[in-house]
Amino acid sequence: MVVRKVVTQPKAVLEVDWPFFGELCRALALKVWKTYQPDLVVGVARAGVIPGAVIASIMRCDFASITLKRSGEGEAPSLISRPTLSPRKRKVLLVDSTCESGDTIRLALSVLREEGATTVKTAVAIRTGSYTPDFVALQNPSFIILPWDRDVIEQGEIVMRPDYEAALRTAGVPKAGR
Repeated sequence: MVVRKVVTQPKAVLEVDWPFFGELCRALALKVWKTYQPDLVVGVARAGVIPGAVIASIMRCDFASITLKRSGEGEAPSLISRPTLSPRKRKVLLVDSTCESGDTIRLALSVLREEGATTVKTAVAIRTGSYTPDFVALQNPSFIILPWDRDVIEQGEIVMRPDYEAALRTAGVPKAGR
């Protein structure tokens, strides 16, 4: 019997800074505007709210948020709160920061349709997996670290999120480079 050891490479990490994030939002807004002019942009809380608000501002249209949450890693998302503005009889752009499996976007899409949106198109700043939204600023399979999501407070100190620190360590990024 031959036993083969499977060696998996650590997943690459893409740490997005604020200027790069701004460029992603500008590029995404321009891509959308060329073929679709929404009345309402809905950002998926939490991470999709920031790019959604920026894109709504660039496109000069209303902004709302919808809150979805996963109870754990790999769990299906669940609805926490419906859109903060009604999408009824409106053309909606649904925005999230990243998209891998599409589970979150599919759930948000179904809620927006249930709420009476006329049409809904989807947009993400960074596509990391197999699901294909209508609009994408960047496709990159890396583990993504977003600038607004990077730091947390632990024991009264602002520190890098432990899961982000672990991802960087696994990817072999030296601590001094962070």
